[in-house]
Amino acid sequence: MRAKKQRTRGLFITLEGVEGSGKSTQIRHLAEVLSQAGYRVLQTREPGGTATAEAIRKILLTASSHEPITPRTEALLIFAARCQHVTHLIAPALQRGTVVLCDRFSDSTLAYQGFARGLPLKWLVATDRVATSGLTPDLTLVLDVPVSVGLARRRADRAQQNRLDGETERFHRKVRRGFLTLVAAAPARMRVVNANRPSQEVRDEITQIVLGWMARPPRSSRRS
Repeated sequence: MRAKKQRTRGLFITLEGVEGSGKSTQIRHLAEVLSQAGYRVLQTREPGGTATAEAIRKILLTASSHEPITPRTEALLIFAARCQHVTHLIAPALQRGTVVLCDRFSDSTLAYQGFARGLPLKWLVATDRVATSGLTPDLTLVLDVPVSVGLARRRADRAQQNRLDGETERFHRKVRRGFLTLVAAAPARMRVVNANRPSQEVRDEITQIVLGWMARPPRSSRRS
């Protein structure tokens, strides 16, 4: 494929979904496709992306019976990591015209800490706006699988398991419903991809969606 002209401002694409939905695999494939098409690409993840944010990630994903993390503490740690991530990595990359691919972002916070943990959505949205300076993804793909399928995939890969895998199936069903509710509220930005299919089929659909989106006139990532 021929190289594409770099945009004056980058495009911010996020992949979301329940545990075991295949985001990490698909985002790697997407990064390869866009790089081969001539785009400058940055692949990153949340929580994480910078040294400080990765240190916070370790705290968040490591179970501790001595001092359980409260839902509000969990959310505040995520926002702290996100602030570092946006400030030191994502925003500078977008200013350089880079296509930023991020495994999870603000929608995960609303799905997990809001819909599943029960924290007030208004508070989460307001605090997220402070942490991100109002940055919103241009395109979000929600990889959707039945919770039972996602959790079975996670159980089969012990090396990838973390604190969230210890949550109940009911918790993860709330997360899934949260994502689908968010999609319904923001159909112009968010798309659902059926990830309960062979990986290649999912990859092909994601490629089609994203390349079609990239062919549209560029628009800036929103900031308040």
